[in-house]
Amino acid sequence: MNNDPRKNLGGGLTPQKRRRRRAATTAQKTAAGLGAVLLVFGTVFFVQGRSGKGARNRSAAQNAAHASTAAGESIEATLSPEESRAAELEANARTVVDGYHNLGIVNVEGYLNMHKEGSQKSEINGKLYGGSACEILDKTADGWYHISSGGFEGYVHSDYVKTGEEAKTLALQNVKRRAIVKADKLNIRSAPSKDADSVGTALQYERYEVLGEENGFVKTRSGYISADYVEIRDCLNEARKQDLRAMVLNMYDNLGVSEVTGYLNIREEPKEDGKIIGKLTSKAGCDVLENANGWLKIKSGGITGYVKAEYIATGEQAKEEAMQNASLMAIVHTDVLNARSEPKEDSAIWTQINNSERYPVVEQLDGWVKLELEEGDDVFVKSEYVDVRYALNEAIHFSPQEEAEHVSLSRRQQIVNFALQYLGNPYIWGGTSLEHGCDCSGFTMKVMEHYGVSLPHYSGSQAQMGKKVTKDEMRPGDLVFYSNSRGTINHVGIYIGNGQIVNAASRRSGIKISTWNYRTPRAIRNVLGD
Repeated sequence: MNNDPRKNLGGGLTPQKRRRRRAATTAQKTAAGLGAVLLVFGTVFFVQGRSGKGARNRSAAQNAAHASTAAGESIEATLSPEESRAAELEANARTVVDGYHNLGIVNVEGYLNMHKEGSQKSEINGKLYGGSACEILDKTADGWYHISSGGFEGYVHSDYVKTGEEAKTLALQNVKRRAIVKADKLNIRSAPSKDADSVGTALQYERYEVLGEENGFVKTRSGYISADYVEIRDCLNEARKQDLRAMVLNMYDNLGVSEVTGYLNIREEPKEDGKIIGKLTSKAGCDVLENANGWLKIKSGGITGYVKAEYIATGEQAKEEAMQNASLMAIVHTDVLNARSEPKEDSAIWTQINNSERYPVVEQLDGWVKLELEEGDDVFVKSEYVDVRYALNEAIHFSPQEEAEHVSLSRRQQIVNFALQYLGNPYIWGGTSLEHGCDCSGFTMKVMEHYGVSLPHYSGSQAQMGKKVTKDEMRPGDLVFYSNSRGTINHVGIYIGNGQIVNAASRRSGIKISTWNYRTPRAIRNVLGD
């Protein structure tokens, strides 16, 4: 007989009732355990609820920060290099804008002239391209801002400058990665190599948008500049100096200026019978590289060769000549540029002019530059496509055609050689003297007259003489004609080969060599009858 009372519990119950009783007992024990835990937790919570509220908040903030950091790292990890750069530029742009105390942003197409004084008639001492920034120092009673930009001061009219929040909005759109020139001057080259041709000069503090980097050079819209002499950072563009003729001296390391009346031959070798590879105009500039027994090795206009030393001024004399003869020129830096008859977008396109050509500047307008093509023919081009600087003329490529056995070609080359004798001689409207002055049709008339060909003294009439030829059929000695904005032929030159003409251009230029399509040709005629 079992006398243990614990083992008699439930005695006499059915199996179902015993299972129900055991389940109820288990539930009671579980509830009791949970109640004890809750009691302890509640006590702790009550105590810490008063003394640990700040700690709980700090813990929550730390957890949120960790979550945010983790999320940020996750997002950053998914950004492409382009997206990361865009985010970096946006952040830098705000820092740049905040760096100006009284920001002004130039709001023009092309560029805005900067003057030495607050007057349109005052001397121009710089230019600011559209989107460029300045620090506004003061405002005159008649609406001119006194500004600082690009390391110097000047005046611009307030009509063309945005300020306040509008300026900040524009500025954020114009912050770009730019190269800021640290050297006094820096060659702009045609390719990323120190041996590449120099196509221009960048001056200290000038800023150039970075398009890429290659072989230690920075690619800009103007060409390539050495990365060793620039600071690259996100910034706004600022003003460029343009005030002094003396700036032309910065374009040369060892300046030489040609001392001839017409043209000076540049030869491939330092000897009298060396092959002619180019010509220097009167008062043209060059870099003197070395002296070789009465010859100077020079570089000018992308040509390196030799000239007789007796015809080149150097040292202080060259500097004086440069200061006296430098003129304001527009150098085209786009492949083909539309030249219009009026300074507005909807004006008719008169002609097209080509890359690297230099043209005398007649007048600078906001957004436009007025250029002289020939005597009496001025055109307007958008200022953003030309570089306006005081500069000297430089060498032009020229190689005489080889004499051939064929009689007609030999005669044609004789005509070219005869015409080239008068390079540099003066232009006089209505003149017919090759020595003392002639206009364009007077020049062609007198040259052809020397070889038995009679022409009228008017380019429009000359264009009716002989027979029409195409540009592919054109030969040295053929006449090339050009028209004015109304389509009337008003200029003529003689084709000399190698894509060039000789022509009496204007009072400023005299008789000169030009690229045959420096503007759009209207007609080509063979007046020699061969």
